[in-house]
Amino acid sequence: MSDADRMFRYPKEVDTFAFDWGRLALTVAPEVNGAERFSGGVVDLAVGQGHSRHNHPGAEEIIFVISGTGEQMVEDEAGNPVVRKVGPGCTIYVPESRYHSTLNTGDGPMQLFVVYSPAGPELALRELPDFRLVPPAG
Repeated sequence: MSDADRMFRYPKEVDTFAFDWGRLALTVAPEVNGAERFSGGVVDLAVGQGHSRHNHPGAEEIIFVISGTGEQMVEDEAGNPVVRKVGPGCTIYVPESRYHSTLNTGDGPMQLFVVYSPAGPELALRELPDFRLVPPAG
């Protein structure tokens, strides 16, 4: 892979993690392009779908809403759930090890861009019972 190919990636060019609730295409990760300090990719959630409450021990996460609307929960320092309606342009910061969840409450698909720092917590998704690896489309 050339240096240019590592720097410019489309979701359709990488393996996709597919689940009953949606998909994650990692476009930045150590195994994709050698990123060392973070990983990230595009998440697609169907209407009424979302990922359940979980956390990433030792990692922070950024969630950016590209399109669609939903409800985002992030626990506060005391472990209390804080829920907000979110839509395009909203950036959600998930502090290290905090529980969080996302639900598409809109009438169309919801697309997010997520970043994990450090890289690695997304690999635990491979252990979920509904995990399927979908090879690149092109």
